[in-house]
Amino acid sequence: MRRGREQSEDVATLIAMETKQDTSYGSIAKNASVQPQDRNVFSDGSTRVDFVLVWEEPHCSPNEDSASVNHVHLKWREEFLSRLTDFGLLQEQKEVLQTKKKICFVLVSAPWSVLCYYAEEISLRVPLQVVTSRIVNWSEQVLSQLSLPNFLSQDVPNPPADYYTCQFRSNKLERFLGSDNKDTFFKTTQRHQVLYEILARTSYGSIKDGEVGIDRLLSEQVFTAAYPLHEGDFHPPTPPVPPESLGLRQILFAYWAQWSCWRRYQPLDHIREYFGEKIALYFAWLGFYTGWLLPASIVGTVIFLFGFWLVATDVPAKEVCDSGNNFIMCPICNICSDWNYSSICITYKTGLLFDNGGTVFLSVFMSLWAVTFLEYWKRTCSALSHRWDCSEFQDIEERPRPEFTAMAPMTMRNPVTGAEEPYFPENKRFRRVFTGCMVIIIMIVVVLMFLMAIILYRTILSIIIYRSEHSFLTFSAGRIASLSGSVLNLLVILMLSKVYTTLAHILTRWEMHRTQTKYEDMFILKVFIFQFVNFYSSPIYIAFFKGRFVGYPGNYYTLFGVRNEDCGAGGCLIELAQEMLVIMVGKQLINNIQEFLVPKFRSWWQRRKMSPRLKEELVEEQRVEVCPWEADYQLLVCEGLFSEYLEMVIQFGFITIFVAACPLAPLFALINNWVETRLDAQKFVTEYRRPVVERAQDIGIWFPILQFITHMAVLSNAFLIAFTSSFVPRLYYRYTRDDSLRGFVNFTLATSPHTYNRQHGACRYRGFRDENGDYRPEFFHLVAIQLSFVIVFEHVVFFIGGLIDMMVPDIPEEVEMKIKREHYMAKEALAENQALGKTLIPGDQDTSEMRWRGSRPSLLQRDSPPHHQEASAQGSC
Repeated sequence: MRRGREQSEDVATLIAMETKQDTSYGSIAKNASVQPQDRNVFSDGSTRVDFVLVWEEPHCSPNEDSASVNHVHLKWREEFLSRLTDFGLLQEQKEVLQTKKKICFVLVSAPWSVLCYYAEEISLRVPLQVVTSRIVNWSEQVLSQLSLPNFLSQDVPNPPADYYTCQFRSNKLERFLGSDNKDTFFKTTQRHQVLYEILARTSYGSIKDGEVGIDRLLSEQVFTAAYPLHEGDFHPPTPPVPPESLGLRQILFAYWAQWSCWRRYQPLDHIREYFGEKIALYFAWLGFYTGWLLPASIVGTVIFLFGFWLVATDVPAKEVCDSGNNFIMCPICNICSDWNYSSICITYKTGLLFDNGGTVFLSVFMSLWAVTFLEYWKRTCSALSHRWDCSEFQDIEERPRPEFTAMAPMTMRNPVTGAEEPYFPENKRFRRVFTGCMVIIIMIVVVLMFLMAIILYRTILSIIIYRSEHSFLTFSAGRIASLSGSVLNLLVILMLSKVYTTLAHILTRWEMHRTQTKYEDMFILKVFIFQFVNFYSSPIYIAFFKGRFVGYPGNYYTLFGVRNEDCGAGGCLIELAQEMLVIMVGKQLINNIQEFLVPKFRSWWQRRKMSPRLKEELVEEQRVEVCPWEADYQLLVCEGLFSEYLEMVIQFGFITIFVAACPLAPLFALINNWVETRLDAQKFVTEYRRPVVERAQDIGIWFPILQFITHMAVLSNAFLIAFTSSFVPRLYYRYTRDDSLRGFVNFTLATSPHTYNRQHGACRYRGFRDENGDYRPEFFHLVAIQLSFVIVFEHVVFFIGGLIDMMVPDIPEEVEMKIKREHYMAKEALAENQALGKTLIPGDQDTSEMRWRGSRPSLLQRDSPPHHQEASAQGSC
């Protein structure tokens, strides 16, 4: 059910129905101007095209042999199309002849009786009554209370109406709004859902062999494409027309996908109306996250600028730069020579930009920022899911996946709905999931092996560069090796990501999960575990392990005969900042370039492949515009939201887990997300084929992943400040030695042991050891203080985060009241007095919980809708 304001009768505030279907978004229309004629129809000019199936075959003249035709594919295709006809779908075939191949389009439409049958079968929601309450953005409320102009808002024409809705029932048809017009009662997106449900369930061969559904046919290349049609062109018409006359796709292009809209609110209701709830929730989350990055980037930039003031006033930095030859440092490798500590003056000062007292405040701020961000997103998500009819989707309304329905070997009665549904034994699924876990562990071991290889690469490269005769290269050997290692690590990360994502798809499909939500959640979890190790292993190594197991002069530790890596001249924190910027910013740049250039190139290549037509086809093309199904076939396949979410979640991890090392990370994330939003919008509106709408209650398993990252961020920042930065040693020295920090540099440097001095001469190295190589008492004092700091830091942050969680309700109070109002209206409207037995199998007296599906017909075969004759015809647009 939908939202409500006051208790009123169903007859209140209805919207007039329009007779022209192209003036509406779906079942209900506002009084919009007349739009161009709908071209998404059969040759009769009235039957709507709900789905398009495409395949390509060699173009053979009558005198040529057709041996190149795949007869197995031909048999499967004919069987599949025949069964679609048996289920009552209307079909019309079109052909486009090219010089070397023939492209066949099958236009598919569902008549009224089929729509009604499957709308009830898959629990589509339809409107009962209009809701006229206006939705106000939280920032709009704040600016209004402060009497400030809102430069974020824009007037988007034809806002989709909001309704009370409930699940469709054929026997209650007259109670639904707009039921007097069968052509426009079901929204275009709902017709797409019905068609995809049928296509995904229909078998074309042996069910036991998995020969079921359009997705399998696409993977076997029996069909080359299957898609619903876009609603017209995205370009505004010429000459210009009033905004109210624009189509929904044109509105999204003009008011959302344009670069000029970067500072405007996203038209979420329009996005939901055209692409469905799942895609709309992604863009809602992306916009919400980007908005919250603004205060984080401001605070991070201020902390970074604060570092410039410290550079000019820091006493230890002045001591390093003015030390001259006072501190002769030990060689950084076995073949290297001694060096002056004063030579790292610029590097030491640069490190202060990332390692200063403000880092502690920024770490606490970002930890609390992440907790507060997630709490307020839960409130926003609950309001959106209720407003878009998805509050109870996963618990009650979501049906089994079509592939699962066809291939599950057993059935079991649903304890919630009482309906008998396909069932896959849990013990078999557990064995398959366990196998998948073993594969994940193996891939994680592969990642760690690559990490060790890169560590050795950095060490060996620095030795090779140091042996060169160029003085500049010799001086910068460590920095060159570190930077090139970061770039190499990024390339390895991207390569392994492609391989593992493909493997995770295969494993998750094999595990046979019941619902699409569960399927996607398990796939996402597999990939995230791998990507977490893949992306964060190198920064974690630099932050917490590099330089910890080096030893001391005369007793250095080795790995495979190579001396263990030590932190660079400026310390490990500046190296972590460099690694983080290379991976995070480099990945963002590569992704944005790919998202901008690759779709355009692929679209150009797709159009180029379809361009060489026969001469008679070219003449015909000059007379008539390209057909909608042919124009959409030239677009790219929508690959879903997984990669978009993953990119943002990995970014969220960088700006929270390692923010102590790089205060500018939130700013880079904010700039990237402004670009990302427009690139994603352009892809969906202009470059992708229209995806089948999917419903969703929230952002799925991504939210628990974000919560996990938030908890990891608190612990990570505590250890970074305590053990990796110089904050605690400076604090200790300030309170035990000198408040002005004079002599701090000498305090942090140890002198090489006597045994080493007799062979190489005396030198200094970073550490708290005496002249025999043993730890000084200050080392143990510092360890105790560092561990105490970690405990206090994480307890304070988690306590404040818990208070925020308690004070911010997950569901706003007004939304809770509207949900209760909806349930009441649903009972009133539909008079829920239908017998529960109707959902069970007729005549079934067996009380057992499950049964084998031996001779039992499939769901489609059991209750087939009324048969309709196929309307097959040949012709052009």
